[in-house]
Amino acid sequence: MSAPGKGFLASDESAGPWLRAGHSEAKKIDDTIENRAAYRSLCFKTPNLSDSISGVILHWETLFQTDADGNKMVDLITSAGMLPGIKLDKGYDKAGLPGTAVGPLGHPETWCKGIDDLDKRCAEAYTQGARFAKWRNVLQIDPANGLPSDLSIMMAVQNLAQYAVICQKNGLVPIVEPEIVPNGSHSIEACAVATEKVLVAQFAALKLHGVYLEGAVLKPNMVKNGLGGPRATAEEIAVATVTVLKRTVPSAMPGIFFLSGETVLDEDNEETATLNLNMMNKLFPSLPWSLSFSYGKALQKTCIVTWMGKKENIGAAQTALYNRSKANSDACKGTYVPGSCASVGAAGNVEMQGGAY
Repeated sequence: MSAPGKGFLASDESAGPWLRAGHSEAKKIDDTIENRAAYRSLCFKTPNLSDSISGVILHWETLFQTDADGNKMVDLITSAGMLPGIKLDKGYDKAGLPGTAVGPLGHPETWCKGIDDLDKRCAEAYTQGARFAKWRNVLQIDPANGLPSDLSIMMAVQNLAQYAVICQKNGLVPIVEPEIVPNGSHSIEACAVATEKVLVAQFAALKLHGVYLEGAVLKPNMVKNGLGGPRATAEEIAVATVTVLKRTVPSAMPGIFFLSGETVLDEDNEETATLNLNMMNKLFPSLPWSLSFSYGKALQKTCIVTWMGKKENIGAAQTALYNRSKANSDACKGTYVPGSCASVGAAGNVEMQGGAY
């Protein structure tokens, strides 16, 4: 999973990935089970994708899905030299934690559901071919209202630690994802403070629950300004992020796989995510863990807009996916040349669509 220069393709959206691509053309594709299967099989059949991708995170639907020729999606992934993974959280309740403040997402602080039957679902996923898993908890920043609160942090990290130990019991490598979302107008400094606090609590919780760190990986947010805050440069993001990680993440953790996070509408989110990762590895080439990527739309947006649901576009779409994956592989080594990977850019950016994540 943590092989040098390789990352994860996050293909675990409940709705069609095009609805979450944040592009005016992509959202025109019909969200049907047939289109979802066609698109995902396109991705998994991309020639040589395993050069840059070690694992693919799947939605529960996809784990049991076949392509138009009757091939299991998990078999497409494994035959291509990649590992199938599974998203196991059931999303969060927007009613939130009683007594907590409403944050920039428009609802109180919360945590993810799904622990009650997790042991059973882990066993089913392993039998179906999954070998690792993902669970995401969402935290919000609002310094004026004390967010993230100590209560929210405690609930989120304990929930993630419970998930992680249940995964390991069932033979699955857990991706631990405490995501501090960028919604809000906070500074990069406020994000650094919150991220450090959350990660300190997260590793304490993992230790308390007896999670085997060498058999888990971390999927954190990068330390960035809020969407409405003063913009930080790639170098500022790299320095702030690695500083926090060096203060909090034990060397026993094999790999760190960043989520790309939301960006403002006038930014090319694919290129931005690649540049941020590249700068970290360029400035900090020797760290106790690998710094890699676990991207969804930051790998797929150009691929989706190239495909647009048409069979005749499959080859070109696969080339787009391969190229952006290769760009991020280069970024894992700090060798990506800015602007060298073509993308659809920011011109068609719109607010993200789609149902529950």
